[in-house]
Amino acid sequence: MADEPLVLGIETSCDETGVGVVRGTTLLADAIASSVDEHARFGGVVPEVASRAHLEAMVPTIERALKQAGVAASDLDGIAVTAGPGLAGALLVGVSAAKAYAYALGKPLYGVNHLASHICVDQLEHGPLPEPTMALLVSGGHSSLLLAPDITNDVRPMGATIDDAAGEAFDKIARVLDLGFPGGPVIDRLAREGDPKAIAFPRGLTGPRDAAYDFSFSGLKTSVARWIEAKRSAGEEVPVRDVAASFQEAVVDVLTRKAVRACKDEGVDHLMIGGGVAANSRLRALAQERCERAGIRLRVPRPGLCTDNGAMVAALGAEMVARGRAASDWDLSADSSLPVTEPHVPGTGHGHTHDHDHVHEMSKDNLYS
Repeated sequence: MADEPLVLGIETSCDETGVGVVRGTTLLADAIASSVDEHARFGGVVPEVASRAHLEAMVPTIERALKQAGVAASDLDGIAVTAGPGLAGALLVGVSAAKAYAYALGKPLYGVNHLASHICVDQLEHGPLPEPTMALLVSGGHSSLLLAPDITNDVRPMGATIDDAAGEAFDKIARVLDLGFPGGPVIDRLAREGDPKAIAFPRGLTGPRDAAYDFSFSGLKTSVARWIEAKRSAGEEVPVRDVAASFQEAVVDVLTRKAVRACKDEGVDHLMIGGGVAANSRLRALAQERCERAGIRLRVPRPGLCTDNGAMVAALGAEMVARGRAASDWDLSADSSLPVTEPHVPGTGHGHTHDHDHVHEMSKDNLYS
């Protein structure tokens, strides 16, 4: 609807330059420029390379998103940007760009949380989030169980990884198997042709005395690496597809088991799964199976909205505007360790009192119309 907030979102927490445009809970544009190929030869993301790539891609990606959405920058009701967590240098590029656009256009600025954005993006696929929402976020940098009574100002951590994140473990095992980077998609593909019961890899933190909702994948990663090394040392061929399937099953078994348990314990009848690893086909299938048995409704955005993107930032920004949350100040800074308990970085109320009408008029007339 035309009266719903129109927000542009900028995401630069890692190696994706994402820009999205959202009106309320409707996605109008989702433009992405990825630098993943530039990192592949290093076997992982190089922060300096990512930052430079964001700098080069920022303006063209914003222009592409606005064109795709069919709106002018002057039509926007606000600019949202990932303020953290993420790579400090990469975040700074996005925050700086968002501040420049917001100031030039005379629009409010919203620094939002990367993890809360991953939850909020589901609104673009399945409508408004239930309150509270139970979310399992799994990516290269995060594996977290979160309870969100209000996505704009009340997100509570239930559990998190104590070592490697799930996506990080996928990348490391792919490296051991010489499958390249990133590891998640190729392991998912090979696992479909393997036997998930072929090798009994360990399930971390699933004992009766272990933390109910925390995750650990470091021991699993080491176990898989040692198993592979033993095969190679004995001169035997490594059954790559069976290793991929058995490793993947160990990861998704723990993730889904703990997520369903958290829903039951908290009396929440639905589960949202987000983050890059949420694109994994076996995670989706096992989560659906276990949720159906438990009477829990599963919400998972389409794969393109699970990985880092600007649409998720715009979605949370639009929710901030719709609920009247305070905009951020102009001195908003990037926070690489921004806690999930802070869905956004509100200002003091003085950040948008500057007299910059002349800048606003110049931008409308010469730059963005």
